[in-house]
Amino acid sequence: MEKILITGASGFIGSFIVEEALRRGMEVWAAIRRSSSREWLQDERIHFIELNLSSEEDLVHQLEGRMFDYIVHAAGVTKCLKKEQFYRVNTEGTRHLVNALLRLHMPLKKFVYLSSLSIFGAIREKQPYEAIRETDTPQPNTEYGKSKLAAEAILRDCSKTGEVPSFPYVILRPTGVYGPREKDYFLMAKSIKGHTDFAVGFQQQDITFVYVLDVVQAVFLALEHGQIGRSYFLSDGEVYQSATFSNLIIRELGNPWCLRIKAPIWLLRIVTFFGEIAGNITGKVTALNNDKYHILKQRNWRCDIQPAIDELGYQPQYPLERGVKETMKWYQEHGWL
Repeated sequence: MEKILITGASGFIGSFIVEEALRRGMEVWAAIRRSSSREWLQDERIHFIELNLSSEEDLVHQLEGRMFDYIVHAAGVTKCLKKEQFYRVNTEGTRHLVNALLRLHMPLKKFVYLSSLSIFGAIREKQPYEAIRETDTPQPNTEYGKSKLAAEAILRDCSKTGEVPSFPYVILRPTGVYGPREKDYFLMAKSIKGHTDFAVGFQQQDITFVYVLDVVQAVFLALEHGQIGRSYFLSDGEVYQSATFSNLIIRELGNPWCLRIKAPIWLLRIVTFFGEIAGNITGKVTALNNDKYHILKQRNWRCDIQPAIDELGYQPQYPLERGVKETMKWYQEHGWL
């Protein structure tokens, strides 16, 4: 039985990776913190291990004597009060884990790192919009994207010992991930149920999405077929306009009346500026922050998933219409909406 370790196992994407690994008959180890919720980790076959990603020495002691065939590093943060927290978790956490694995000479077959399309930021913004490709130079415009790009650099730096990388990593760069258990897109659905749909900017915005189970599909394809040292973009293969997602939500919620508000970019800048100040005062992470401003301002989220199709055999199963239907159904059945 192959052994797999999944960091961020209690999170949105991580919990679905755990479920798929169990379905495949793997020996599953869920890396969590002491404070982590186990709401989505109820299967008695799951083995739990506490990992302190903030300390390389702690990780060496916690992993010593254990052997894993595969590791999926899904732990990370997408929202923080202070930008230093992005780097402490997303960047340094990755550094500590990789260094600990190297010190222990862990005989891994594959290490899959969940990065993000956000590492590229607002490039290729001139119309007609073109898809971002792996050969493009990353230009992250958010602290989240910068911290993820720095983590990717750590993986590459630790592998520069020859033509073939010595550390068997594969990087996945999904666009906006949605689905059951996800809490950010849920806020949009909650707002629409409350009869308000909010959008930003008057210029065309090309948006891409990927359903959580398609990300999970790609993770296991990467474990099986991913070329070491390669990175792959993930989306459902389609491009949508800003109103498409909200229109589908409205339909799945039974077509409630909805006030559509489209605000100019400058107003968003003001709102997120004061939102960040309020978050620092209250000590509570808010969705209205500087990173969110740059994300909503960005007009082009196209990405080239052909390498994932050709090299991994990736075939998205959830176009947006199907994915939103499944997501809204789950939110309603679980009392979120």
